[in-house]
Amino acid sequence: MAMTEQPTKAGTCTSCGTDGAPGHEPPEPARERVNRRWNEILQETRVAQTGVQILFGFLLSVAFTPVFRDLPTFDRAVYVITVVLGAAATGSLIAPVSIHRFLSGQRMKDEVVEAAGRLMMCGMVLLALTIGCTLLLILHVVLPSLLGELLAGGVMLWFALCWYVLPLWLRRRSARRGTDA
Repeated sequence: MAMTEQPTKAGTCTSCGTDGAPGHEPPEPARERVNRRWNEILQETRVAQTGVQILFGFLLSVAFTPVFRDLPTFDRAVYVITVVLGAAATGSLIAPVSIHRFLSGQRMKDEVVEAAGRLMMCGMVLLALTIGCTLLLILHVVLPSLLGELLAGGVMLWFALCWYVLPLWLRRRSARRGTDA
């Protein structure tokens, strides 16, 4: 056991200090909650930013390839929309850093966390749309038929299910369990 670790009784969660049973967690003080939420947003932002920046970099390089000049109007339009969505996603996902830097020390952490959370959600929607449009562009070039559009639509449906429907369903289920108890 490390010097900083505290002995725990059997069955106790070492990270949260509870016995792991639902509904038996001690109340979290407001300051600890906002600090925890801020740290969670930072971790989530790091993951999302990396993905959107790599994708955006790829998209920017496409316009400078020889094949780009030969793309039909539809593919060029999808490309332009995709680049704009990627830029908007990048802005939304990096904005929490700027907000934090400007407001650090102003005793506004609650407001910063709220704004950052909303920007993250907006950025995730824009990232999903960017990925979907990128997929549409690639599949439309590789499979110039309805199959490309159907596959891109199927992937977007999967994103919607995984990124939005499942979390909302879990939230509602948890809320129902709370009211049933």
